[in-house]
Amino acid sequence: MAQPQHIKARPGEVARRVVVVGDPARAELVAGMLEGARLVNKNRGLYVYTGRYRGVDVSVAVHGIGAGSAAIVFEELRMLGAEVMVRLGTCGGLVREVDVGHAVVATGAGYNPGGTIGQYFPGVNPPAAPDARLTILLEEEARRAGLEVHVGPVFSNDAFYAESPEFAERMSRLGFIAVEMEAATLFTLAQLRRFRAGALLVASDNLVLPGKERLLSHEELAGYMEKAARAVLEAIVKAQ
Repeated sequence: MAQPQHIKARPGEVARRVVVVGDPARAELVAGMLEGARLVNKNRGLYVYTGRYRGVDVSVAVHGIGAGSAAIVFEELRMLGAEVMVRLGTCGGLVREVDVGHAVVATGAGYNPGGTIGQYFPGVNPPAAPDARLTILLEEEARRAGLEVHVGPVFSNDAFYAESPEFAERMSRLGFIAVEMEAATLFTLAQLRRFRAGALLVASDNLVLPGKERLLSHEELAGYMEKAARAVLEAIVKAQ
């Protein structure tokens, strides 16, 4: 197996179960919920912490923004022994029902052909689907945490500033309930590299709801994200 080039953690320092996040501040939030959390990688700002939750080893890793960065991290976590990865992130609502602070459990992720996924699957558009049992656990735990939960397909978009009103309206018509940037890469790599994956997202804005277009900050979403982080941890330690 190839050796990680960016995550400098030693073998055994990354747990089988990993929460993957885009924001370093979110990684700190999750790490603060772990017992005995220790920093095992800070190279390139791709922070990885490992600790225990309810007696189970869990890591939390920063994957950055977008498919290219995320793919590197998912690959290297797998090289280091990860068998379950759950993305805890934010998204933009694409239907009016997904209000700010609501949770979205992704049942699949659409994406444009080409890009990072196209490099892995030339000439093929693979399904981007999460692990079914893990997805059920995420929904159950998110509801138990007190979040308003929506379950459905998301769209993974590589170009954050290309998300125009026309884009939002089109994706909404096609049945996507939220937009984010990394779930499709996570799900397709899970298929290719044989690990289990899921995604629980918190809506930080809504692209089709008037007055809700402004992206909320980490601080403004803190209460919702704490509940979502706890839900992800509860689900991931139950994953067999």
